[in-house]
Amino acid sequence: MAQHAIATGQANSEGKGGDGFPRRSGRVLASVLPGIGLCVLVTIAAIAVERIEEHLVGRAWLEALVLAILIGTVVRTAWTPRARWRAGITFSAKTLLEIAVVLLGASLSIATIVAAGPALLVGIAAVVVLAIGLSYGIGRALKLPRRMAILIACGNAICGNSAIAAVAPVIGADGEDVAASIAFTAVLGVLVVLGLPLLIPALHLSVTQFGILSGLTVYAVPQVLAATAPAGVLAVQVGTLVKLVRVLMLGPVVLILSMLSGRLREETDEPAPHVTAGDRPAPRRLAIHRLVPWFILAFLGMAGLRSAGLIPAPALAPISVVANLLTVVSMAALGLGVDVRTVAKAGPRVTATVTLSLIALGAIGYGLIHLIGAA
Repeated sequence: MAQHAIATGQANSEGKGGDGFPRRSGRVLASVLPGIGLCVLVTIAAIAVERIEEHLVGRAWLEALVLAILIGTVVRTAWTPRARWRAGITFSAKTLLEIAVVLLGASLSIATIVAAGPALLVGIAAVVVLAIGLSYGIGRALKLPRRMAILIACGNAICGNSAIAAVAPVIGADGEDVAASIAFTAVLGVLVVLGLPLLIPALHLSVTQFGILSGLTVYAVPQVLAATAPAGVLAVQVGTLVKLVRVLMLGPVVLILSMLSGRLREETDEPAPHVTAGDRPAPRRLAIHRLVPWFILAFLGMAGLRSAGLIPAPALAPISVVANLLTVVSMAALGLGVDVRTVAKAGPRVTATVTLSLIALGAIGYGLIHLIGAA
């Protein structure tokens, strides 16, 4: 009887106020709600401005996706969120964004991938390899240490911060290497998202060509959504496909680096200590789950379900609406994580390397469009 009472008391304690799953779940939810709420407020403001644009001039020159980034960036630059806001902002920028990308898979049929043809797929792989080589060369020419030059090259050519995070332990990069490499990425990534649509009339790009160029130059998969949205659904689909192929290149690149950079991982000294310094971590085993993020596999799975007719047609429109809303909320979070003052902290050589590397990537991508004859 006493044992039963004790067991009952423990169960009640865990359910009502102990350290059981409900209590922990409640704490996690409470920690992210303020930041999510802030992102939702920015989203509402972005949608409201979009509606005002449509009412005043007949169309939205800036989509809610882009407006959410701009409004979030203005808020972040004027005000630094305290700790109670950060968990929700991070959750919105990462988890909600990944869910949005997965849901986007329901709008893409495997037939679209097949229709892209082998020339485009091989061309994307070639662009990644060439961009890594050029970016690394630019970094070394500007006297960046080898580790930092490799990080910037991989981040620029593949998928920004995610690639930097995956490559860092393979080459033995320390925290300062990583911090210096990504300091400029957030701001530059937003500028690319905002500036790319201006190239449509300047370069006389078709919707498909713009989608390819966006997929080849934008850093992150979700940012492709914001960059291509002004051009329409086809640009979003093509851009996302191209970007996913780029991301899938991360696995082979990291594997190759792990085989070629053994000596680099063992080095303890690096020239130019004013650029990077600090204790280097012990080399770590390759984390397979970091090579291909879960949401990319889930995205492809959703595309497979769509192609097999396993997603009911009436569900496609609601899924698209939810994916779009989650994306706008995530773009608000992205803006809230961008402080334009970080540009000044990146350092002139890092800034020049990242900028020149991105320009080179864009030029290579533009060349690929004409080489394969994309219409």
